[in-house]
Amino acid sequence: MNGDTGYPWDRTEGVELAVDAATAVVDERGVVLCWSPGAHRLLGYAAEEVVGRPAAALLADELPSPVRRSLAERADWNGEVRLRRKDGGRVAVDLLAHPSRGPGGGLQWFLTTFGESPSLAPHADGDDRAEHGEHLLNWAFTQSPFALAIHDADLLCLRVNDRMCRMFGITEDDLRGRRLTEVMSGPQWASLERYMRRVIDTGEPVHRETHRRVPGEARAHAWSVSISPLRDHEGRVRAVWIGVLDITDQHWARERLTLLNEASTRIGTTLDLARTARELADIAVPRLADLAIVDLLDSVLDGDEPSPGPIIGPVALRRVAYRSVLPGAPEVVLEPGEVEGHPAFSPAARCLATGEPVLTGTGDPGFLVSISHNPARVAAVRAHRIHSVLTLPIRARGVTLGVATFARGRRPEPFQRDDVVLAGELTARAAVCLDNARRYGRERTTALALQRSLLPRRLPEQSAVEVATRYLPASSHARVGGDWFDVIPLSGARVAMVVGDVVGHGLHASATMGRLRAAVRTLADVDPPPEEMLIRLDDLVGRICAEDDDAGVDIGATCLYAVYDPISRRCALARAGHPVPVLVGPDGAVEFLDLPPGPPLGLGGLPFESAEVEVPEGSTLVLYTDGLVESRDHDLAAGLERLRRSLARPLPSLEATCDRILDAVLPDRPADDVALLVARTHALDADHVAAWDLPSDPAIVADARRKVTDRLSRWGLDAAAFVTELLVSELVTNAIRHARGPIQLRLIRDRTLICEVSDGSDTAPHLRRARAMDEGGRGLLLVAQLSQRWGSRPTPNGKTIWAEQAYPDGDFSELAAALDLADLG
Repeated sequence: MNGDTGYPWDRTEGVELAVDAATAVVDERGVVLCWSPGAHRLLGYAAEEVVGRPAAALLADELPSPVRRSLAERADWNGEVRLRRKDGGRVAVDLLAHPSRGPGGGLQWFLTTFGESPSLAPHADGDDRAEHGEHLLNWAFTQSPFALAIHDADLLCLRVNDRMCRMFGITEDDLRGRRLTEVMSGPQWASLERYMRRVIDTGEPVHRETHRRVPGEARAHAWSVSISPLRDHEGRVRAVWIGVLDITDQHWARERLTLLNEASTRIGTTLDLARTARELADIAVPRLADLAIVDLLDSVLDGDEPSPGPIIGPVALRRVAYRSVLPGAPEVVLEPGEVEGHPAFSPAARCLATGEPVLTGTGDPGFLVSISHNPARVAAVRAHRIHSVLTLPIRARGVTLGVATFARGRRPEPFQRDDVVLAGELTARAAVCLDNARRYGRERTTALALQRSLLPRRLPEQSAVEVATRYLPASSHARVGGDWFDVIPLSGARVAMVVGDVVGHGLHASATMGRLRAAVRTLADVDPPPEEMLIRLDDLVGRICAEDDDAGVDIGATCLYAVYDPISRRCALARAGHPVPVLVGPDGAVEFLDLPPGPPLGLGGLPFESAEVEVPEGSTLVLYTDGLVESRDHDLAAGLERLRRSLARPLPSLEATCDRILDAVLPDRPADDVALLVARTHALDADHVAAWDLPSDPAIVADARRKVTDRLSRWGLDAAAFVTELLVSELVTNAIRHARGPIQLRLIRDRTLICEVSDGSDTAPHLRRARAMDEGGRGLLLVAQLSQRWGSRPTPNGKTIWAEQAYPDGDFSELAAALDLADLG
């Protein structure tokens, strides 16, 4: 062949490699264009015998099917082929075929072989095998999936394969014999050279993973970079080997798994709808999207049950949460709490109708049309170059809750199929948590409504104490509990104050609380002492536990019951597993009352004890549940100390006292319900009470009537004398006739006029209607007719029968009806 053909064997440089190799060039018609000396030695044909003739004449067998497929696809191929020698023999060779463009632009095949295949040349000597091994190493270097380079001890490039050149966007000639930083500019290349120098100096390999865009790639990839020393036969480091592998797919797979793992712990940390929506948006930005938005149906936010199945047609959604990579989220056109209507052609309505994700963006001709119903959104998309938008329905347990929208603007690559799958996993996980929050919200709203309906809406009028109360449900991440309070007027101007706490939360606790409060009010009519009240409540809770045992519900309760007498200025208290009350004296002294520590209600069979304390007029009693003083961030002692400090300085009103207690003692989000009752005591002085000890003699009844009449006259209540005389006659006569001494008559001027007769018998009276011919049995009937209400209560030494009547207004028609002789016989 004459002249420089442009092929390696015709050049003065690199002749050694070309001579050793059997090389040829064949055009797309299969005609031999060039024939190297190595090919002459391998097959025996001179160049003039082959050039211009069909290459197929050199084949001893048909081409293998992989070769024919590569020829058709114009792709690289290497493998064994059998060729015909000039002397008639046959030889099997390892052939490398590489397509390229010739000087005229036509397709040419560059064919290279480095000798006979070892598997078919058993008689090859050791030198041939060594030479062939060298060729295999060369092929391994050039065909490796790694981008490979070798640098000497001075960091000069000795060799680089095509993959590395493509990654750098340069040729091998550009880099060979030069340092990397002489060709490439940037801190990453200087860092790579520092690692190379470390490997040369220490002899220890280095492995790094990085995520960046290299000059030969359009976008960032994940790369695994290995730098290893190359040693001579004496173990000295002579060069470094660099291998770079594109691990983008593996990198994103790991990232997705990591993100899903984080989502399992970061989404749904509370049962708060808004916070759960924010958690979904927070975890998606920036690792999945540049912008994440969560919009929900109003029915979900209201705690209602959404309709099952897809939602067809236009839909209104309320913004709940969003997150953006841009400070202030300028691309968001709707703030939390605002509502937007979405027409049927919008991505949100389409995904709700189909139940499938909707992926759109600037590559979709209808992208801007799909959001055209909101011009502000169209403007934001253009201003912030949002090019890829993914909208997914939020569905859980067969119901639709809303829509999650993810968008990319700053990140150049659009959402891919794997991103859609990942976004679906995140949204599905959040959907279950949002549905849990919705269900909890509905239950909590119902329980709270039940709780408030069972608590007293208005405290009864009475003179013994001035009262202020508070009930605070637990924070949104805990359910409504069973805390309660009550104020119950008792006979003799006394008042009962009770605070209780049912163990557990939810509807069951609220319902149990209602049963206990009703039981306390019913038992209060019997007027037992505090310790007996707790014994009866303990029996009731035990029965409730037995009823609920089959349902697997544990019931327990604590309670504090106090009875204050404004006449004696003494208060009897008993507690069942409940925190001790606080007494603040008129002088401001704060004292935690030392009451006997009774067991919680429901344990059964354990005793309760009460204590009685003197309460000066103007003192303040503070009753509360443990949610006020116990918290996860401090112990009981610290909570009690906070309560003590909050009461150290008196305030003019009880309402202000309640506010100060809650502000000073409670955290911002209490973990448990709180019931608080603050009572300031009053007293009835001697001018409001008259008492007489009476002998057990029927003759004393007339004297008792006279004493009562005189006292009513002094009080200016002469109009009440007639009825009161009748009541006193009946009550004193009954005590003399049916009981035993000592007998005491007491008249109390309070909100009503109260008449009490005490005796030494513990036999309770019973109202019965006398028959027409009975001589007795009409006394208590007359008392019931003449009074607003009447009853009896046990005392330490017997019992007291009492009757209350309203102050007369001058109208005696009701009195006349009560005294109708036909009724009285």
